[in-house]
Amino acid sequence: MRIRRLYDDLTGRTHHRALDALHSQLGMAIDGVSLTARMTRGELSPAEARAEMVDVEHAGDSLRAVLVGELSTALTTPIDREDLYRLSRSVDDVLDNLRDLVRETDLYRADPAVGDLEILAAVAEGLALLQTAVASLPRRPAEVTVTTLAVRKCAGRVRQLYQSAVANLFEQEVSTDLLKRRELLRRLDVVGLRLGECADALSDAMLKRSH
Repeated sequence: MRIRRLYDDLTGRTHHRALDALHSQLGMAIDGVSLTARMTRGELSPAEARAEMVDVEHAGDSLRAVLVGELSTALTTPIDREDLYRLSRSVDDVLDNLRDLVRETDLYRADPAVGDLEILAAVAEGLALLQTAVASLPRRPAEVTVTTLAVRKCAGRVRQLYQSAVANLFEQEVSTDLLKRRELLRRLDVVGLRLGECADALSDAMLKRSH
């Protein structure tokens, strides 16, 4: 087994397995965004979206477990082991907060706001860019840094849209619906913050790799 593991490390197979798991984990997070967007557009009720999100989250957790397993046994990794783990954890945090957004929308009996679709589109774009960056790691590392900057811009876009939405709330009379809306907007902001942490983890990893 040790000889096979060494062979896999030397031939890069371990790298591919780890990156494939991370790429797929990002895909599950994108699926989470898509599911949340369907709820926001009214294609699914919050209760239906909440039920479907359980499967998406479980799939994401399973892929993260695969990655962690690879990291625990690999002799070498495509980027710093801790940064790879940190990136995976931040992707998991994105999905977890999307799950909480859907669940809270259901619990609060709140009406999804169509205006949130722009925020969700920025999150989906950032996650897709991360997938591109992960795919570029083995052979095109120079492209990763540029792509990571684009992810950071997506996270910044989420924050800007959140701030504008909160500013609009402050122009309205205080009500139960307003308070519900404020809580859900804050959850979207946290999704953007976790996306920014994904970019930070990858950026740190590329800086270490260049030294």
